[in-house]
Amino acid sequence: MTTKASTTSRNGKASTAVKKEVKERLTQRAIGLQIQNLSIDKVIPDPMQPRKTFNEALLQQLSESIKKHGVLQPITVRKSGKEYIIVMGERRFRASKLASKKTIPCIVRTYKNNDVLEVQIIENLQRQDVEPTEEAEAIAFLSEKYAPSEIAKRLGRSDNFIRQRLKLAGLIEGFKHFVRNGDMTISLGIGIALFEPEEQQMMLETMGEDFNVHQVNRMIKDQTFDLEKAPFDVADKKLIVKAGACNECPFNAANQGNLFGDGKMVCTKSACYESKKSKSFLNLLEKSKKENIILIPEIQKYWADEERNQLVIAQLENSGLKVYLLDDVEIIERPIEPTIEAIKKEYQHYDYSEEELKEEYNVALEKYTEELETYNSAKENGFVNGIVFHPETYRHKEVFVKIVEKSKSELTTHSAPLADRKMADCTPEEQIIKINEREIRKKQIDNNKQFEEVVEMIRDTKYIETKKTLSVDEMVAFSISLFENNVDYMSQQKYFSGLLGDTSKMTRIELIENFKKKFKKEIFHKLIRYILTKQVHFGESNHVNNLTNISFYNAMQGYYKTKIANIEKEYTERRNKREGRLKERIAVLEKQIQELND
Repeated sequence: MTTKASTTSRNGKASTAVKKEVKERLTQRAIGLQIQNLSIDKVIPDPMQPRKTFNEALLQQLSESIKKHGVLQPITVRKSGKEYIIVMGERRFRASKLASKKTIPCIVRTYKNNDVLEVQIIENLQRQDVEPTEEAEAIAFLSEKYAPSEIAKRLGRSDNFIRQRLKLAGLIEGFKHFVRNGDMTISLGIGIALFEPEEQQMMLETMGEDFNVHQVNRMIKDQTFDLEKAPFDVADKKLIVKAGACNECPFNAANQGNLFGDGKMVCTKSACYESKKSKSFLNLLEKSKKENIILIPEIQKYWADEERNQLVIAQLENSGLKVYLLDDVEIIERPIEPTIEAIKKEYQHYDYSEEELKEEYNVALEKYTEELETYNSAKENGFVNGIVFHPETYRHKEVFVKIVEKSKSELTTHSAPLADRKMADCTPEEQIIKINEREIRKKQIDNNKQFEEVVEMIRDTKYIETKKTLSVDEMVAFSISLFENNVDYMSQQKYFSGLLGDTSKMTRIELIENFKKKFKKEIFHKLIRYILTKQVHFGESNHVNNLTNISFYNAMQGYYKTKIANIEKEYTERRNKREGRLKERIAVLEKQIQELND
């Protein structure tokens, strides 16, 4: 054994060469084809090759490997005149040229033109580093000949993956550029590819030269519709006969590879959706007239003069229906039965024990029972069938309604509250008041939307992955968030009295500025320590079986080691006494067993 080992060591290079020869012979025998070492100058890339991009760094790595070990796997070529065109292995060919190789091992095969492209595509798709848009285009080519399920089998991919790549192939070139350079994720690209090329082009032009992920997300959101919230039956084939049922429609994202999540139904053809929405509303008007059902738009008198609300009111009037707004009726809806899970979710930011949550659940259950009794006896108390619908989405629900009877004084124009009167019934001074009040409300709504848009934009960025130390503003924001969402009123008074200053003399924005001026890290630390004491878990969780509790227990050792040790000692003594009694009892029982066996 020693002699053989030393011989191998001395003739290492020869041994490697022999192994390489044996490997080549075995490879040739396995594939039944002759490997030829062709001049690298006679080998050329295929201009029709679907792969266009090569990672330079990885090519350089492969080149270094080829310098040391040679080309371990031959490339496949086809003869064309005096040259050989690469079918498979262009990456190895490029790396060999970088390594200054004069020849390259090749397998020469004969192909029909269509077969060449198909082989190249499948070979490329089986790599790990395929550029997504090239992959999508290649799969789209194969789909002209094979079904998605067959392509999935050939490539070892899921059917859903293939369907998503087929959709990505429909992305226009302008957006594909953003996918290639990493600005846009594949999932976002698929979302844009849901739209027709003309619509994509409009989106691209709207966005401008710089890619803006938030703007693109907003455009997709504005032009897609969640079918789970549709005001019509998505399985209805007769609503608009030519369009058919939404659940079978090719423009339903769920039928294009679960693009928005497992089974999520999203309509990507806005014109069709709007047509169905309008038709469903006309059907609702017809049903109301035919079955004598009171139809109530979710509009209060205060907002009745809004243009969009006026359009809905006009439609009701033109259909010959008497218009009742929310202020004109009393409504009874079917109550929703509470669950303990729903109660836990509702009070998740409160420091409630299991018993307190159970108490809240019992209160909710009692209220539900009363409301259900009221609902079941609605007709006996003068209520009739009604439908409440949203004036924009037309989503609706069946309810019981009763017209509110108004006294003569209430019907008098000037005795009615200003908010309940129409503009035409108000004096010029009152109209100014109403206009100002509405503007205040509109500003509030604008601020709500603006804030939501900013937050969504930030969530789309890599802010969470930022490696910088927290700024003072961030610590202020986190401190306020902890204070408002986690510290109950009693604790605010007990531990954090005066934290925000005199709240009666400052606006909310001024409060934050004042808090920032006086902010110290000690405040931040105090809030965190408060949260640490409140976020521990009791019941079946303790300091040896729950991560939060274990980490808290360990952290407190640095402050109250002696006190904790005293408590531990007390429990250890109790446990030892209990275990001693158990041992005595078990010993007696074991003795009884022994006696029975004897």
